[in-house]
Formats: sequence, C-alpha cells, structure tokens
Amino acid sequence: MTGKKVWHYQLVHHGLWDYDPPAAPNLIDITVGGKPIKAVAQVTKQAFVYVFDRLTGQPVWPIEEQPVPASTVPGEHASKTQPFPTRPAPFDIQGVREEDLIDLTPELHKEAIDLVAKYDHGPVFTPPSQKGTIQMPGIGGGANWNGAAIDPETGMLYVCTFRLPFVVTVRKPESGEAPYDFVGTFRYLPGPRGLPLFKPPFGSVVAIDMNTGEHRWRIPVGHLERLLPTAQGGEPLGYPSRIWALVTKTVMIVVQMGPYGPQRFDPVFQRRIADLKDFDPHLWVYDKTSGEMLAEIALPSNATGAPITYMAGGKQYIVFAVGGGPLPEELIAVSL
Repeated sequence: MTGKKVWHYQLVHHGLWDYDPPAAPNLIDITVGGKPIKAVAQVTKQAFVYVFDRLTGQPVWPIEEQPVPASTVPGEHASKTQPFPTRPAPFDIQGVREEDLIDLTPELHKEAIDLVAKYDHGPVFTPPSQKGTIQMPGIGGGANWNGAAIDPETGMLYVCTFRLPFVVTVRKPESGEAPYDFVGTFRYLPGPRGLPLFKPPFGSVVAIDMNTGEHRWRIPVGHLERLLPTAQGGEPLGYPSRIWALVTKTVMIVVQMGPYGPQRFDPVFQRRIADLKDFDPHLWVYDKTSGEMLAEIALPSNATGAPITYMAGGKQYIVFAVGGGPLPEELIAVSL
C-alpha cells in the first residue's frame, strides 16, 4: 500500500448547486453481462447513482456528458455539460415540469403551476439566477447523508430519497457584506397552502437491482396524508424527511426523522405539525424482495440517525436513536 491516488471521477463540474456527494459510497459486488465486478455505487443529491469498477474507476455503465442550461448571471460561466449516468435511471424527480407538480386536486395543481411561474426553472442543473431558480432536487436531495443500504447477497441497492425543492438566488451583496460582485442565498420552497410543491410520494425508498441497473420498486415512507383531510384514508403519500434503511438477511428495517429538526413548511403547516410534537414515529419492516410492509411498530418519537445492528447471545439486534429537539433523547433496541 503506497497511499498513491489510483483514480478519481468528477461528479459535478463547476458546482453551483451544493450537489456534493452527501453520503458514504456503497461497496457492492455485482455481475453485469456475465462479468463479475467489484463495484462502488455513489448516490447523490441530484438523484443519480454513479456506479464504477472500484478497482479501475471505469464506469460500469456509460456516463454521458450532456448539455445543461447556461447561467444568466453576469460574469458567471457555468459548465456547458454535466455527467449523466445512462443506468440506473434517476431515482427521483429532476428539474421542474408541470406534470411533476402536486396534483392531489386540480385546484392544488393549478396553484402549484402559478407558484412555479414566479421563478426561473428548467431541467436539472439549471443555474441559480437573480430572479431565483427552483432547484429540484434541492440542496438536501434526493439522497442525503442518510445514504443507501445494500444487500450483498442479491446485489440490490435501497436508496432513501425525499422531495424538497429549494429556491437558489444570486444577488448583489449589501454594503460591507462581502467583497464579491454577487452572493447566493437559498431557501426551501413550499407548495400551495404550505403543502409540498411536487407530487407524492414525498419520501420513499427505491430498490435498484445493481446487476442490471433496473428499478424494482418504490415504497412511500411516512404518512403525510394523515394531516390532509382530502387525502385521509387514501394511499400513503410519504413524508419529506430523511429516511434510514438497514437490510438484514431477511428484511429491510426503515426509520424516519421527524418534524422537530429544521422546519420545511410554511408557518400554518408548521403549527399543525408542532401540535403533534412527533410525526408518525414508527419503525417499519418490509419484505426486502417485494417491498411489502410486514410490520409497523410505534416508537416514542422519531429517529434521528441511522440504525446499527449487532449479534449478542445468538440474537440479532437493531439499535437507533430517537428524540432530540424538545423531546427526550433515547436509544431504542429491537430484536429480530
């Protein structure tokens, strides 16, 4: 071992979006076209999975340099292209299109269209502007530091994702604020009536077969519909907050962060959530092959970190942290 760099790959050129790789990469051994590959998969905020041969740095599937929108800010020279994986497909919404906006009712969809029209918007990698550009996925993802889980026996990758658009604005600095021509600001952009701007599922886990690059299924995580009179009793909508998945030999364990972290919604909706102190604090157990829910276990409060697992006395245990903010901090342990 020499410590000499073997290879690298630039995932974003001339970054303007805070699209840093947020999570640790996943090492996974796969078989593609009959060829065994010791691979590394990197999930990203922009909802791509970049997959490389971890020994050589060669992409497992082609990564294409595709043209992206130019910047309208004087003096800014955004990269003309960005690297787009050809496989797997993006695991969440990218860019802003009318058909992807919230559509729980026709009225909400129309209000979302009117809201979007107030800002610059376009495909993924549309640069920040002086008017304000809607960035989707936002700076929190897509995927975030909660990352993805893998099943080494099947080659499946389970990526946790949520839909939180941001508005990124470039403006002239105030007097004495900064020695630059422009400074940047960003904020979460709620949709009509304080609801999420984009259609559900607002938070989900996506299963991707890394031997083929194909998506196998998507499951919503969380129940925002429980706060929406028009959606109660319907299909789960998911909840737009960080999700953690842990895969065992038999099942997938999922927990989710609650609303007492950084607030994402407008003040009216925040108050409705604050009345709950928690939101949907559960541990969910899924069939890792089909995505079918096997169990839903109530928790004293929402999770605040990734689960860990260990063996003791012949039993497998799952442990994770809950609480924080106004709630007691605790460690919860369950056995399989």
